[in-house]
Amino acid sequence: MLKFVKNHMESITGIEIYPMISLVIFFTFFVALFWWVFTAKKEYIKTVSKLPLDH
Repeated sequence: MLKFVKNHMESITGIEIYPMISLVIFFTFFVALFWWVFTAKKEYIKTVSKLPLDH
């Protein structure tokens, strides 16, 4: 089954750009997420962390 998929994918022209695009998208997302975590205000983090306990 994997051989069939691999052979089919190799026959598509320009397919090699999609893994690079997905890598850039995921890398950008996680870098932005880490930046947001380190720059978020501690008061906001405390407020959001208490939300599940408040009724």
